[in-house]
Amino acid sequence: MKKRTARMVSLVLTLALCATGCGKKSDEGKETSATTNPTATQSASNDSTSSADTGATEGEQKYPEFLTVDVFANESNYEGIETGWFAKIVKDKFNMELNIISPNVSGGGDTLFTTRSAAGDLGDIVIIGCENDRLKDTVTAGLLYDMTDLVAGSETMSQYTEAIAKVKGLVGEDKVYAMPKTVSSQNAAEPSETTDLGFGAFIRWDYYQELGCPELNTLEDILPVMKQMQDAHPTSDSGNPAYAFSLFKDWDGNMMNLGEQPARMYGYNETGFVLHKVDGSDYDSIIDSDSIYVRGLKFFFEANQLGILDPESTTQNWDTLWNKYVDGAVMFSPWSWQGPSAYNTTENTEAGKGIKYVPIKDTQIISTGGSPAGVQVVIGIGSKAEDPQRMFDFIEWLYSPEGVLANCSPDSGAAGPEGLTWELVDGECKLTDFGKQAFANPDTVVPDEWGGGTWRDGASALNYKAVLDTDINPETGVSYSYKMWDSYISENSNPVDKSWSEKYGVDTMIELVMKDNNYVVEAGTSYIAPGESSDITALRNQCKSKIVDYSWRMCFAKDEAEFESLLTEMQETVKSLGYDDVLAYDMQCAQDKDAARAEAKNASK
Repeated sequence: MKKRTARMVSLVLTLALCATGCGKKSDEGKETSATTNPTATQSASNDSTSSADTGATEGEQKYPEFLTVDVFANESNYEGIETGWFAKIVKDKFNMELNIISPNVSGGGDTLFTTRSAAGDLGDIVIIGCENDRLKDTVTAGLLYDMTDLVAGSETMSQYTEAIAKVKGLVGEDKVYAMPKTVSSQNAAEPSETTDLGFGAFIRWDYYQELGCPELNTLEDILPVMKQMQDAHPTSDSGNPAYAFSLFKDWDGNMMNLGEQPARMYGYNETGFVLHKVDGSDYDSIIDSDSIYVRGLKFFFEANQLGILDPESTTQNWDTLWNKYVDGAVMFSPWSWQGPSAYNTTENTEAGKGIKYVPIKDTQIISTGGSPAGVQVVIGIGSKAEDPQRMFDFIEWLYSPEGVLANCSPDSGAAGPEGLTWELVDGECKLTDFGKQAFANPDTVVPDEWGGGTWRDGASALNYKAVLDTDINPETGVSYSYKMWDSYISENSNPVDKSWSEKYGVDTMIELVMKDNNYVVEAGTSYIAPGESSDITALRNQCKSKIVDYSWRMCFAKDEAEFESLLTEMQETVKSLGYDDVLAYDMQCAQDKDAARAEAKNASK
């Protein structure tokens, strides 16, 4: 996920955006650039015929009029004009800039989507989820452009026939209004990750070693270990207070997002108010006293009782928490792309400091299988876009090898733009010196000719992965992910990784969980739950706000009696609001989803 400082906007500005036209022209963009690097992208060097003579970029030649493009990006954690190296690539190729409009930054939930939909204009480029018939309803409302003919004429898109068929089915028409993300050619029943799974117990490895690497049998065994860590290291690298655990509220939805994360370590995923094992073996109503969700809340309650849960958890956002990880102020992360990505810089790991996965014996961590039809988030063209062809050209590029590589986040595995972060050496893909520095330390400064700024701040803010980065790049014959290159594996070594490998006898987390059988594959499927009725939606909205509120209060309850009292009160409150009706709908969807997973798993054999 994209991590950078968010530019908050007021409701007044949000409403103003709704009233403005999309694809705004700018005289600034009409100026030619004599300093443009002709190798900013592979196709720029291959396709541009006269940029060296005219001083114009490929984009300026093909699209003379500069545009500011509004992008409604449902999963982005950034709002404002894209800057830095990715912005420069987009400018050079398409003579446009991206203005990211993010619900996550503008208060979360559906408010921004609803407001802009009511105004009849989501944006020039639209990235939304498909759940609850959202894609179909968006098409019916006339908010998306029919790009059927554009897709039909695209050699790039012709590779993704299953994905195209899927979105046609979601809309209920033989027309293409969007493309799904994370399409993959990989086996649906096998792990699709690179070296680390997305979920797990990621802990300060150097502190864990100081304690003699105590064995962890259950989730709760972490607590006394983390208490010892915090007692021994009460301050961060800069001298600020340090905590074992620290949380944030930005991603709360049907439940408290961080309260749900321990469930992912035990093979459960979410469908509304149901947490269910991805192998179809168990289904939990999240408010049940013995549910895996309540276990997660109890875990953080006990952490708070021990004084090892950051008291600022209730007020901070993602960016604040990210900076705490960077500073070494947080010792546990539930995600491989959070704590390790923030803290494991070259400077820290060479000094023996870092965050690594630590196994817990009874866990079955979720691993994701591939899906040729992608997943339930899609990208399309807004119906009021000024230049639909250019918008499609950009989307098409995202699905091309060059676009897959460039549209990467600081913590993803995609290798970035050729010539900047990697190069071909005697036919072998290798990271450049800059690439090695940038992937080890995302705050590395990018050369001016590539856009300047830091690698992290210049990375794509879309948070939209068109193609799974562990897939094979047809142009190189190896994975899009540099983490899977032989050259990277043989060269990448530091004291933290070495000591971890010596302890467990493997080189990667994936090897370790497979060796210990601590994983379960969520078979790849593009299953989308059917649209729920307006009655269910209304009941859901009433219930989930109460569940989230009570969950946070339970984590910070003064004692166990208050925790149990709040749990009972939550159960009674949401049941009186129609929880059971929503649960019945979600339970059926969960069972249907698991049936689709089983079908995909069998088909992959």
